Amino acid sequence: MTKAFEVAIIGGGIVGLATGLQILKKRPGTRLVILEKESSEAKHQTGHNSGVIHSGLYYKPGSLKALNCIRGYEMLLEFAKENNIPHDICGKVVVATSEEEVPELEKLQQRGVANGLKNLEWLTPEQIREREPHVHGVKGLFVPQTGIIDYKVVSNHYRKFIEENGGEFRASFKVEGIARSGKNWIIRSGNQTVESESFVNCAGLYSDKIAALSEKELDVRIIPFRGEYYMLKPEAHHLVKNLIYPVPDPNFPFLGVHFTRMMNGHTEAGPNAVLALRREGYTWKDIHFGELYQSLMWPGFQKVAKKYWKTGMGEMWRSFSKHAFTKALQKLIPEIRESDLIKAEAGVRAQACDRDGGLLDDFRVIEKPNAIHVLNAPSPAATSSLSIGLTVAEKWISALD
Repeated sequence: MTKAFEVAIIGGGIVGLATGLQILKKRPGTRLVILEKESSEAKHQTGHNSGVIHSGLYYKPGSLKALNCIRGYEMLLEFAKENNIPHDICGKVVVATSEEEVPELEKLQQRGVANGLKNLEWLTPEQIREREPHVHGVKGLFVPQTGIIDYKVVSNHYRKFIEENGGEFRASFKVEGIARSGKNWIIRSGNQTVESESFVNCAGLYSDKIAALSEKELDVRIIPFRGEYYMLKPEAHHLVKNLIYPVPDPNFPFLGVHFTRMMNGHTEAGPNAVLALRREGYTWKDIHFGELYQSLMWPGFQKVAKKYWKTGMGEMWRSFSKHAFTKALQKLIPEIRESDLIKAEAGVRAQACDRDGGLLDDFRVIEKPNAIHVLNAPSPAATSSLSIGLTVAEKWISALD
């Protein structure tokens, strides 16, 4: 008779794969399986990531985001070097485009210092142009630790490690039911079942749905926000040397439209942030009325919409108007024109929202008997993946004792 797995990890994105890797590193020989509903790994949030290696600048000191980003940054770079994964620590410029934005930029610098970042450099308008000749700003902050990488390549290497160390990756396994059978869990996908002593929920956009299969009274719901991008045409590449970011709105867990040079040689511009009409809604045509209804009826989302409807309308207008999107980009690079931009692939962010209208700003990991749920792991989760994976692995191992 086939022995039950010791742990089943639901979700084959970068966080689930990193968790599997860290469990096998900490406890070699563990009978482990990754369950992924798609045909291969990293198909959604990970696969639509623009590839920034975040430094830890934005996150509240002592928060899970700050701690995991700082630790995960070093772990990611070490892993990339060990596995010859191309990456570039090119640095980024955060730009205040008006005097009103300078106090928030100064707060960012203070956070960065509190999180241990060194050699942050204040930039005058002239110094901004030395680093990014086409950028307009009254004050800038250069963050040397920021870089770029391809997280799909990273995920491929995580999966390779898991399979080479006795773990299993089971694709096309969409989890539809989770039930107790004695001391074990029976995890069902259609007519297929997997038996496991425990499971870890890293299902990203569906993490709350997976949690609801075994838990009651969840206090959060995943609200999907689509980030839409444009790409610079080759003849406009000279406008951006590396990474250029605005000063973010402190009321939102989004960083605002920015410019990102990518490992594939392209340069992305964006994103905006609009409500996706389904969990995996990458265009306005991707609609799932049941999932949309659940988002709209969540009390927390209704409070967010009521409070920030003007901001939301602005984001939607930029979604439909290339002119408006270009105008937002021109705050940073006045020379850019609509004709410089072509539509690029969108991504969807799994943003947890509580009942009281809070868009969770920190990672959220919930431990239950023989189950761990990662219920909020948006950016910088890719940068932090090995650290989040280690945290979850340690929680899983300690529960065995």
